[in-house]
Amino acid sequence: MKPMHLVAPSLLAADFGNLQRDIEMLNASEADWLHVDIMDGLFVPNFSIGTPVVQAIRRHAKKPLDIHLMVTDPGRYVSLFKKIGASTLTVHYEACTHLHRCIHQIKESGMKAGVCLNPHTPVHLLEPILPDVDLVLIMSVNPGYGGQSFISGSYDKIRKLNSMKQESGYDFLIEVDGGVDTENAPLLVEAGVNVLVAGNTVFSASDPPETIRQLKNI
Repeated sequence: MKPMHLVAPSLLAADFGNLQRDIEMLNASEADWLHVDIMDGLFVPNFSIGTPVVQAIRRHAKKPLDIHLMVTDPGRYVSLFKKIGASTLTVHYEACTHLHRCIHQIKESGMKAGVCLNPHTPVHLLEPILPDVDLVLIMSVNPGYGGQSFISGSYDKIRKLNSMKQESGYDFLIEVDGGVDTENAPLLVEAGVNVLVAGNTVFSASDPPETIRQLKNI
């Protein structure tokens, strides 16, 4: 039996002039989550949406919001994102001085807690936190901008993380974000990915629901 995986289209690539339309399209598609990137212009060299837009997304979304905080000192925002409707909240290893504290703050608020690694950060650094997390997000591009090319070394990184997961009997999800498309998605799932984040691949397609279906049914 092939492994089950989730598809989380990234709203960073949506048409913000027609955001409700795009969310309703995702509601009707085979997408499992809606992935929302929050950037502060400090941790990454770009800004994205703020909390009023997340609240608007939540009003229309019928699927869980998978929030990825690309911000400095993310612990400051945990209660805020719980209040506005996040189901999963992922913070960066590189942005957290007290990572255990932040992860437990997220979980105690009632959200699923994720930790993210930039492409240059090795997975073995996560070993102390793996028993506590619900999700590990592997960035397969350098975060900050959509539309970048997939970094091929991400396959080995995912395989190593999956080996750590299997050897220790953990049940966290492995998520990948950056350059995911219908060609590399089967290889990613084979390597151990449980959640595929896809932005431009979905929203630049002539038939986004069909592209989501293809990603879901590889």
